[in-house]
Amino acid sequence: MNRIPAITSAIVGTGFVVLFSLLGMTYALGQSKAQKIDQLISTYADYGRFNGTILVANADGILYKNGFGWANLEWEIQNTADTKFRLASITKQFTALLIMQLVEEGKLSLEAPISTYLPNFPKEKGDQITIHHLMTHTSGIPNFTSFPNYREVMRRPNSVDDLVRLFADSSLVFTPGERHAYSNSAYVLLGQIIEKSTGKTYEQVLQDQIFTPLKMDNSGYDHHHQVLKKRAAGYYINGRTFVNANYIDMSTPYAAGAIYSTVEDLYLWDRALYTEKLVSQRYRDLLFEKHSQLGRMHYGYGWELGQMPVGNVGEYLAANSHSGGINGFNTFITRIPSTKALIVILSNTGNAPLFEMTVGINGILEGKDYDFPKKSLAYDLLDWIKEEGIEKALGKFKASKESEKYYLNENEMNLAGYELLQDNKTQEAASVFRMNVEAYPRSSNVYDSYGEALLALGRKEEAITHYKKSIQLNPNNENGLQVLKSLGLSTDSLVYKVPLEQLQLLAGDYLAIRPSGSTGQEWKIMIEEADGKLFGNDRGYRYELVPIGKDQFINPADGASIQFDSRDKEAITMTLFEKYNFKKVK
Repeated sequence: MNRIPAITSAIVGTGFVVLFSLLGMTYALGQSKAQKIDQLISTYADYGRFNGTILVANADGILYKNGFGWANLEWEIQNTADTKFRLASITKQFTALLIMQLVEEGKLSLEAPISTYLPNFPKEKGDQITIHHLMTHTSGIPNFTSFPNYREVMRRPNSVDDLVRLFADSSLVFTPGERHAYSNSAYVLLGQIIEKSTGKTYEQVLQDQIFTPLKMDNSGYDHHHQVLKKRAAGYYINGRTFVNANYIDMSTPYAAGAIYSTVEDLYLWDRALYTEKLVSQRYRDLLFEKHSQLGRMHYGYGWELGQMPVGNVGEYLAANSHSGGINGFNTFITRIPSTKALIVILSNTGNAPLFEMTVGINGILEGKDYDFPKKSLAYDLLDWIKEEGIEKALGKFKASKESEKYYLNENEMNLAGYELLQDNKTQEAASVFRMNVEAYPRSSNVYDSYGEALLALGRKEEAITHYKKSIQLNPNNENGLQVLKSLGLSTDSLVYKVPLEQLQLLAGDYLAIRPSGSTGQEWKIMIEEADGKLFGNDRGYRYELVPIGKDQFINPADGASIQFDSRDKEAITMTLFEKYNFKKVK
């Protein structure tokens, strides 16, 4: 992956470093940090794990900024510091600030029911939900981007009313204010409230109230039809192959995710948030107040509030951050108020390890140790197979599994196997899938893939065994079910059945058992029985528990093991990941 030389732009970005150099002096600390950041991010880029732009600042100004990889692969146009990216959910902090401006002007009240401002919204729900609930994802309104028809919705132009109609008549998933559940629907309603309160479009209010005053000339509401200079195209990486991201009409994300910007403009945004240029301190501070619980973090108004790790030393700094993800893009902005540090990373290949990168940069800024990225063992294995043959490749793989240089990823191993299948290297593919089974024995998908390769090799009975194992770990594996049925086999007996009364016995609230003398936030997991199935709810993350024994379950989404001990019905315990112990408290 090509990249642009970084050291020059890093030094120019600091300003004061260049001045000291002209005077015949050196600013070793500033230069060394910029160089360390460049080396770190260059390694991510060289390993194929980052394609995008980055800016890092401290209290003195911009320390480092640069682009890596391609803004447009077809034309081989490189990313630069002024490349425009879709921000996705980073948009929400801008929407939240517009709301605070209107609150300060007396046009809105945070505690007023939204029916006050949206008389056409179903009144029974509108009377229960406040602007505060919308801002903090505590409204209970279901998230329309999770609806089954969202793929169809995202491709078409949508008016604001079209978007609201998607969820307006849906039942609330919980009583407003009861808990936190991320909802793009809520921020669509906030955009509509802004329009109703100002008589202008959301886009125009953004421009008038934020972008123009801050001279954010490279930011705006994205439109597909607009010819926009230096706009990055969105991609995904399928294995090591870039593919164009699926189309999305940007009317769909609206006030929840439709803004484009650059790392340089986001620096202007960050600095303005330390001033009263956009809103007075009283209302600005409300953006960063801990309003709702978000796992071990909190949500303010458009911002996540928590602790950012400092490198790998086990230290943390209070941080305000937010991530974003939309077709072909993922983004992350982090502010450290105590030091006025800013880390902005924008990627146009989706699913880049932006949090991990931020942690490393934070370590550099604080002068602490930090981790360098590792190479994909799966992709090096693929190269070894093609260059040296399967036997030598397997030997190298086994010798490298414990190396600090590499990491092993289930999905990447799977992609490597399928690349070999597509190259008609079926025996080699089967070997890769087999190693994936050995590495991830609780994953349904690895057994399914191995079964496919075995079937292609004519090893029918072995294939059936692995397809059955896949179904046992994930009864919803439609591919495995169809394959077994096509082979004339019944699948009814594959899924372990737990009596309803046993499921109801296991349901309840479980509290983590902490070592004596430990402090910190309590970890509670709710186990729910619904329609004869068991579900876990870990601080808003809800997942199905698939039984593989009377008291043994697995989360098919990530292979997590859940083991109950119900021998004493009055003192039931649960073990997660074979590591974390919980006791039933309710």
